[in-house]
Amino acid sequence: MSNKRLVRNTHDEMIGGVCSGIANYMNIDPVIVRLVFVLLFGHGSALVYLILWALMPTDEEPVAKAHVFDEEEIVIN
Repeated sequence: MSNKRLVRNTHDEMIGGVCSGIANYMNIDPVIVRLVFVLLFGHGSALVYLILWALMPTDEEPVAKAHVFDEEEIVIN
């Protein structure tokens, strides 16, 4: 039995990470979840999305975004 949890994905988000979190939970592409979400919920999708955004916890391990200048110190004289 796996310890998968339904959480918002904060490192692969378009707006709030809800669809990305659902996609990670179901092991599918987030684009598919976003399209199905819009097609199924229609005009009420914004309300459903906001409710899920408020109720779903965020992932506990935020991924550090890579920056070009992280490994060296820049000194300007």
